[in-house]
Amino acid sequence: MAKNFPTRAENFSQWYNELVIKADLAENSAVRGCMVIKPYGYAIWEKMQAVLDKMFKDTGHSNAYFPIFIPKSFFSKEASHVEGFAKECAVVTHYRLKNSPDGKGVVVDEDAKLEEELIIRPTSETIIWDTYKNWIQSYRDLPLLINQWANVVRWEMRTRLFLRTAEFLWQEGHTAHATKDEAFNETITILNLYADFAEKWMALPVVKGVKTESERFAGAIDTYAIEALMQDGKALQSGTSHFLGQNFAKAFDVKFLTKENQLEHVWATSWGVSTRLIGALIMAHSDDKGLVLPPKLAPIQVVIVPVFKNTDQLRLISEQVLPIKKSLEDRGISVKYDDRDTHKPGWKFAEYEFKGIPVRLTIGPRDIEQGTMEVARRDTLQKSVIQISDIIEYIPGLLDDIQQNLFERNLDFREKHTYRVDTWGEFVDVIENKGGFASAHWDGTSETEDQIKEKTKATVRVIPMDNPKEEGTCIFSGKPSSERVLFARAY
Repeated sequence: MAKNFPTRAENFSQWYNELVIKADLAENSAVRGCMVIKPYGYAIWEKMQAVLDKMFKDTGHSNAYFPIFIPKSFFSKEASHVEGFAKECAVVTHYRLKNSPDGKGVVVDEDAKLEEELIIRPTSETIIWDTYKNWIQSYRDLPLLINQWANVVRWEMRTRLFLRTAEFLWQEGHTAHATKDEAFNETITILNLYADFAEKWMALPVVKGVKTESERFAGAIDTYAIEALMQDGKALQSGTSHFLGQNFAKAFDVKFLTKENQLEHVWATSWGVSTRLIGALIMAHSDDKGLVLPPKLAPIQVVIVPVFKNTDQLRLISEQVLPIKKSLEDRGISVKYDDRDTHKPGWKFAEYEFKGIPVRLTIGPRDIEQGTMEVARRDTLQKSVIQISDIIEYIPGLLDDIQQNLFERNLDFREKHTYRVDTWGEFVDVIENKGGFASAHWDGTSETEDQIKEKTKATVRVIPMDNPKEEGTCIFSGKPSSERVLFARAY
């Protein structure tokens, strides 16, 4: 399966692109910059959706759906919002086509021009806040905790499967609150929820923090994010939670009657994660032999491969395997029994290794005689022989061990690639040669941040939460600084 497959060291970008395609996760579509998510890749997204959806509902949120089309005039109501998204907007101007005069194609029917042009949803704050205006009248209507699962379009010129495409899938939460404190607490609640999901389900350690002004969501007062480190030393923003203040409420005149019978604007948040998380999963865990998936998000957690020469041997093996398969499935473990006679066992081993199945069980007639099965784990590629009678009890613990090992392996990688730097020379060495997070003093100005980005392509990824105060001097300007921030090159 992995013949002529590039290594991470040779070309990380090519390794990633080919892995996505060869592992049957996604492919480029006929529409430039858009992707087709294939069944195996979509199964990972479905698992992510299921977990996150439960987490949202457990914290009091409900799902709804809003239009994909947004009147262009809505974007002009929040100045920084339109400035932030204007260059990425796809615009619908007409609603009908007609045959071309030469009869060889179709053209836009100029008689079908829209009275007001429509933006294809790049994010939904504007359409949702126009709707909330009709839903919120008094404090009794608050808090309003809504999430939607949707697709969005941001017209990207340079795209990469899962990481940056013109259309992608995501969830976006939009909440309204009676007080500033309630809205702020919601922002942090969701940030922590995202971090828990990343660490406990994706086995991906993240840094929680606040974004600088230049990296802030367009229209937000503050943007909080979780940042992860990929194996090539680049950071990946893996989820954001925005404290919107009253900006959108004022722009769309969303007011409520307080308990004191006063009219006030509501306080707002928005937050989201997308199919970019699949890209994070791939880049954080996978190796030169192919995909590596954490068991909690693997579409298939255990694959059983029989080794047989004829139908009689297969029948004998199946009698042993099918009860095991059912018992594991009864414990909530997804199992595939690949009893196809069209592919040899060696081919199957290579395929499932490349596709990142966490555990592979192998059994043949001799194994049945000895009462054993071979167990291969994908994370370490280690093999062991386990008694068939013990396998049902053994597998759940093994899956937990693989999940924990992947997390600890990534945490160790991040710690080894996080550098405290105090001089410009040290900073450049980390960014240019070592890769990873550079923990450095910064004077807090956009001017310095822009110059650092221009010279090194590194940005402030986050100012970490609970950051200890530490007097120092900015590594670029030499001006005073009260704390360190995390710099890195990023996707």
